[in-house]
Amino acid sequence: MRTKAIVLGILLAGLSCLGTVPALGQEQDEDVRGAFLTTRPKAVDRKGSETVKPNRRRPRTVQNKTSGSVSATATVTVKTTPVTDSKAGSQKLGLGLTLFTRNSLGLAVRVDPTHVFHKGDRVRVLLETNTDGYLYIFNTTDGGPPMMIYPNKDIDDGGNYLQSHVPIEIPSSGASEERLRWLAFDERAGVERLFFVFTREPLANVPIEDELVAYCKGKEGGCNWDPSTDLWTQIQKEMAAPVQTSIVQRTGKSQTSNEQQSATRGIGLSKEDPPPALVTLTTSTSRNLLVATMDLIHQPAGSATNP
Repeated sequence: MRTKAIVLGILLAGLSCLGTVPALGQEQDEDVRGAFLTTRPKAVDRKGSETVKPNRRRPRTVQNKTSGSVSATATVTVKTTPVTDSKAGSQKLGLGLTLFTRNSLGLAVRVDPTHVFHKGDRVRVLLETNTDGYLYIFNTTDGGPPMMIYPNKDIDDGGNYLQSHVPIEIPSSGASEERLRWLAFDERAGVERLFFVFTREPLANVPIEDELVAYCKGKEGGCNWDPSTDLWTQIQKEMAAPVQTSIVQRTGKSQTSNEQQSATRGIGLSKEDPPPALVTLTTSTSRNLLVATMDLIHQPAGSATNP
C-alpha cells in the first residue's frame, strides 16, 4: 500500500486505528475530554470574510538559547530558539485528532479509524492542540525507516508552530486544487504509521522554517528530512510513556463550516464546536513532549470488508 499524498509530496496509504487506546470507563473518558476542551474559549468571533493564511512560524519574542525536548546528533545542526511561554508546564500536553474521508458528494465526513480503505478513497486529518507548541509528523512504511513529512518546506513556509485550539488540516482543504486537498489511495496494499509529535519547544537539531528551506534547497524530486537514530530512539521511548485517551464516535457526521474555517483561516475552535474524535493527554504537567500515532492500512478492493 502506497497512498499518494500529493500535498506533502510523499506516499501514504490506508487507515486502520489511532494507535493503541486502552479501554476507559465513561466517566474517565469524559474527564480526559473535558480536560482537553476546558481551554477552548466559550465563543469565537468569526466575523469578516477576509481569508487569512495561518501563520505557522514561531513567534519572534524568543530567548537566544539552544533547547529542545529531544536532543540528538543529526545530519543538520540547527540552533533552536524556543518560545518563552509562561504557561509551559502548567497543564498537560494534549493532542486531538479527527479523521475525515470524502464521500460520494465530495464532502468531508468523519470516518471510523478502523475503516479499511481502497483505491480511490481519500482522507484528511484534522489536528488540534490544547496549548501553544510545535508539531512534527513522521511516517514509516511497513515498519521501515522514518521520515519527517511535517514541517515541510512547501507547507506553511516550513513552519510548525501551532496555537492553542487553532486546528491544522493535513492536507489542507484550502489548497488551490481538489487533488491537493486529500490523501489519495492507490491500488497497492501496505501498512503505514503516522507519528504526531507535539512539543512545548522546538526539537533540538531538527530544521524548521528557514533552516528547513535551506536544507532542501537544490534537492530535486522533493525533500524529506530523516531523523537521526538517536532522535528516533528518544521518540520511541516517549511512546512508551503513559497517556490518557478519550474517543468520541461521530462516524458519518460532516465536517462543520467552523472546523473548516478554523483550519484555513487560523481561527480558534470554541467549546460549542465538535470535539476531536481522539484526544490524547500526558499524565503529568511536567512532560514536554507527547506522541500520538495513527496506523494506516490500505488493501486492494475485495480483499477485506469494513466492520
